[in-house]
Parts: sequence; structure tokens; C-alpha cells
Amino acid sequence: MALSLNRIMLIGRLGKDAETRFTTSNISITSFTLATDYGHKSKEGNWINETTWHNVVAFSVSDYTKEILKKGKKVYVEGRLSKRDYTDKEGIKRYMTEVVTDRIVTLEGKEGAGESAGHDYSREAATVSDQHVSEPINNPVDENDDLPF
Repeated sequence: MALSLNRIMLIGRLGKDAETRFTTSNISITSFTLATDYGHKSKEGNWINETTWHNVVAFSVSDYTKEILKKGKKVYVEGRLSKRDYTDKEGIKRYMTEVVTDRIVTLEGKEGAGESAGHDYSREAATVSDQHVSEPINNPVDENDDLPF
């Protein structure tokens, strides 16, 4: 058997509020877009900030987690990369790449709390627990810059 690995870890900000729909067997599917930034200098020495948008999908997310997944919220997402295709209403075949997540950790505490508390949703865990981020995450992008959303 050949060894393979399909794992992705992202830290970014939600581009819009998370949306939830349900399958016919009543399983919740929560989806949102996540923006990640990559900063580098051009040949001329100017700082360039490139944004990549990721489609994220999570299954059976708690109501509490769905409520805190709002536009602009900084989160850590861990999961696997998945590609799928579908035919749209006009009969055109479309392709989509998504991050199917089994872990979402909010990297910001409640507003006004003044602490770096996070909330950890893990599909492997039987319960959802609060988690404190012990070390600040080094972000080369100035958070006062204009966000792409």
C-alpha cells in the first residue's frame, strides 16, 4: 500500500457569515469562505499582499459554533482537500475544490473580553470545549490594513 497524506491547515478570516443547510437525513452542512494572505516583496521592493479564498465545509457543527462563525472572524481550520464536480442549472459541468474540515478553532475571544480565548470545534471530540491560545500567532500582515471583504 502506498503512503499518502491529504491534510490542510489554514488560518484566515471568514469572508461572510457561515451558512448551514441540511441533508435529507438531517445532517447539518455548514459552509463558509476563508481568506488567507501571503505577503511578499516585488522586484521593485514594494510589499504585495495576495489573498487566496478557500471554500470550507463542516459537517454536524454545533449551534454555538455556527453562531460565532461570522464575517471577519479569525479562525484556524484543519481538514482535508476535496475536489468534486456537479452540473449547474444550465447543464454546465462545474468543478469545486473545498476544505472538508474536522477542526475549527476561533482565534478571537468574545468581543470586549480582552483575552485571546478561542473556541475549538473538533469532529473527533465528543464535546465542544473552550480552549485558550497560549502563544500569539505571528502574522506578517498588518491587521490594520484593508481586508479584502
